Amino acid sequence: MKEKKKVSLGTALAMMLVGAIGAGTLTGVAATQFAPENSTAVNALNEPTIHRTATKEPGSVEDVASNVLPAVVSIRVAGPSAVDEGSGSIISSDGYVLTNNHVVDAASQGGQIQVTLNDGRTFGADLVAGDPSYDVAVIKLRDAKDLPVINFGNSDDIKVGQQVVAIGSPLGLSATVTSGIVSALNRPVRASGQAGGESSLIDAIQTDAAINPGNSGGPLVDMSGNLIGMNSVIASMSQGGSEAGSIGLGFAIPVNQARKIAQELIQDGKVTTPKIGVRLAPQSRVKGAVVGQVDEGSPAQEAGIAPGDVIIGVDDRATDSADALIAAIRSHNVGDKVTLKVTSIDNQNDVKDVPVTLS
Repeated sequence: MKEKKKVSLGTALAMMLVGAIGAGTLTGVAATQFAPENSTAVNALNEPTIHRTATKEPGSVEDVASNVLPAVVSIRVAGPSAVDEGSGSIISSDGYVLTNNHVVDAASQGGQIQVTLNDGRTFGADLVAGDPSYDVAVIKLRDAKDLPVINFGNSDDIKVGQQVVAIGSPLGLSATVTSGIVSALNRPVRASGQAGGESSLIDAIQTDAAINPGNSGGPLVDMSGNLIGMNSVIASMSQGGSEAGSIGLGFAIPVNQARKIAQELIQDGKVTTPKIGVRLAPQSRVKGAVVGQVDEGSPAQEAGIAPGDVIIGVDDRATDSADALIAAIRSHNVGDKVTLKVTSIDNQNDVKDVPVTLS
């Protein structure tokens, strides 16, 4: 099988330009083909420029972009062996920025962070803290003050089908705005860590807004300009070492979770992960999360969960895999009370409600 041809960004733009010229030529032929012989030619080059008179409508993509762009930054991290690029949202006027851990992870090994604001100003920045399992990090701009701040929304209010806008710096193209809809909620998405590092598992918002490498850490906002998610992962058809690109399957960390983690990182420098205290059997063919081991003294043990049990739901949410269960538990806080839907491999028709307090 022949290798598929790859088109660079420059080539793609050139091809689009050629296509536009060709289309214009064809349109000109069609428009003049049946004109009367004695008609007077109209040359648009000689006509006066028509200025736009309409103003942006509230709630339009244009309105959202103009309000949110000032609070979105481009991030560049020069590490020991590579340069990583991504995006972020300003969450405090004195320079705290929310982003993905994988964008700034090289800073923990001595990499230097440079942040560029939408107005062109650049700042050095320091890594406050990050968590690879949630893929959330916070950095702090040096000597920053009076910065524009993004508004936090509520990801619990998100509905499938609602319009959203993604902003960031895909492929280094800063201040790029794309739009789409929320395609699905509660997608358990696992992404491998960089250079063999710890993988992340997010309880994701799925969107068809175009997200590409470099969008990571940037905001996904609603049509009021409120932050509802942090763009983090894309699905890709590419294989091997080829660069991934948008195929309409992008995933964002819900803002309620990202906000909670950011607060913990700033206050404590680490994140407390809620648990039920079980080890799950890998690669089970059963639909659900199969319990392989129960930790001594854990909430699961106290609730009577045993090896061989299958957890198929948390409250009103189905968990059809181990990752789905982990993502569902991580969406809660330590101390929350949840109800597990538990069955067994031998008798999957017998479903029990098991209340558990997360530790």
